[in-house]
Amino acid sequence: MRVLGLDPGLRNTGWGIITVDGNRLRAVADGTVRSDERLSLAERLAQLYEGLDRVIADYAPHEAAVENTFVNKNPASTLKLGQARGVVLLAPARAGIPVTEYQPSLVKKAVVGTGGAAKQQMGMMVKALLPGAACDSADSADALAVAICHAHFRASAAALALAGVAR
Repeated sequence: MRVLGLDPGLRNTGWGIITVDGNRLRAVADGTVRSDERLSLAERLAQLYEGLDRVIADYAPHEAAVENTFVNKNPASTLKLGQARGVVLLAPARAGIPVTEYQPSLVKKAVVGTGGAAKQQMGMMVKALLPGAACDSADSADALAVAICHAHFRASAAALALAGVAR
């Protein structure tokens, strides 16, 4: 099973691909799709979509996980982030890949053990859990963390289903 983790952003969208084999996780690739701030919003969103579309074509993930965004104090920034997030949700959905969303605190708790973990802690734990992960940016490390979170919760849901427990 190959999972695509995504950390949405208009300027930088982090992505990370992991393989899940039982309880073993392995980093496959990670990176950052960047948009050019000199372009119009529509052109920047197209850059994000095209970059994610290439990642999906290159790595053929089976499932995708996206980090939910928080509301910012600046309404204009929040709106732009929401539009970027829409593109991030759209790219895997258009490829027929199921998408699950996770709150940032849940991702932190799944990876570090506490919902209030700092970015530096997250990066260190991602590298410990996925030896060999490139983590080309904090955004790609966050995307790998989202993929790890999905792998853990996916395994829990599968175990409950085997036990006959309804969700």
